[in-house]
Amino acid sequence: MKSRLLKLILFVFILPLSFITFQGASADDSDVYYAKIEGEISPGLYKYIERAVRTAEKGGAKLIIFDMDTFGGRIDAAMDIGDLLTKTDVKTVVYINPNAISAGAYIALNMDEIYWAPNGKMGAATPITSDGNAADDKTMSLWKESMRDSAERGGRDPNYAEAMVDKSVSLPENVKKDGELLTLSASQALEIGYADGIAENLSELYQTLGIDEGKIEEVEKTWSEKIAEFLTNSIVVPILLSIGSLGLVLELYSPGFGVPGFMGISALLLFFYGHFIAGFAGYESLILFIVGLVLIILEMFLPGGILGILGLGGIILSILLAGKSVVEMAIYLVIAITIAIAAMVILMKYFGKKIQIFNKLILRDSTNTEQGYVSNKTRTDLLGKVGVSITPLRPSGTALFGNERIDVVTEGSFIPSDQKVIVVSVEGVRVVVREYKEEE
Repeated sequence: MKSRLLKLILFVFILPLSFITFQGASADDSDVYYAKIEGEISPGLYKYIERAVRTAEKGGAKLIIFDMDTFGGRIDAAMDIGDLLTKTDVKTVVYINPNAISAGAYIALNMDEIYWAPNGKMGAATPITSDGNAADDKTMSLWKESMRDSAERGGRDPNYAEAMVDKSVSLPENVKKDGELLTLSASQALEIGYADGIAENLSELYQTLGIDEGKIEEVEKTWSEKIAEFLTNSIVVPILLSIGSLGLVLELYSPGFGVPGFMGISALLLFFYGHFIAGFAGYESLILFIVGLVLIILEMFLPGGILGILGLGGIILSILLAGKSVVEMAIYLVIAITIAIAAMVILMKYFGKKIQIFNKLILRDSTNTEQGYVSNKTRTDLLGKVGVSITPLRPSGTALFGNERIDVVTEGSFIPSDQKVIVVSVEGVRVVVREYKEEE
């Protein structure tokens, strides 16, 4: 017990050391830099693109090329990336290879030049919520105007950008059918001015731009940026929070500190690490989390409930403060708690008897007759005995059997006092009688 507690305390206090990040080696000075935009648009991806832009600026670059393949992601991260690209003095070129869908389309429109792979696609940019429904009117209006503004600043017709968000926008029949969102092909983009050129591959793109391929400096993702990008994924976040909440709940009901506790704390640590690297969570969130964790640990040794409630509140508050939006984190928490509850029900129902820890959560013992427990004496010895009613039975009353007064009940009929009765059944403490007739 003491060794487990010591390990737990050591684990909690070395926790902040894991949040020290190590940057990758800086790229050498070059005229052209290259970076990838792939996977989900997330806060972690923003940190990588920001470093790529800052590295190019520091190196005095004239151009930075982004190789894009994404089906979109978070619009807040996309807008941050778009703002970053707009403000830099380094010329930006995007190569759609092959997808710039949803939030990816917005990022592409904020580049100085757009080049396409022959099978490139861009559009379908209607924002949706985490539950798969269309965003509210305010979000839709903001996103639509942002798309139009990005297209206009690049000298492109904003109506096409708006049609990627709003299916009601009318365009020529050869570009988009009525009632559908716009998704451009490479040839269509070239025709309407949304493409500065089409290149079969990166080598052809470099030739088109007049760049010596051997002098291009690639900005590679650091291990911490890769981890942060994964940990801030909209699917991974609720999973981490679910594991964290489930692990801590199980730990509260198990003696000492074991596997569930380490799993729960590790999951929450990964959550905070990803959001810390992404720039959302500060040390105040981490400190609040550690304080809440310590209070929960103290609750194990100083029962009373108050410390546990304060600790749980501290952890929830730290999670809410760790995201860019409190509302968004609250939604993630609700999803996580729902998943955790469902997981608990499933585990208890199907694996409860096999997993030892659930014996601490569920009372399985029963006090039954087979094990020798008797809550009330069963008077089966009275069956067939004849007695006398000493009170009217309406239908319940009292009868005398020998020298013993017994509470009885009839089968439904009325029996006056001083009448002979016979016991016909005994159901636990319920003794049922009927009027006794001599022929019986």
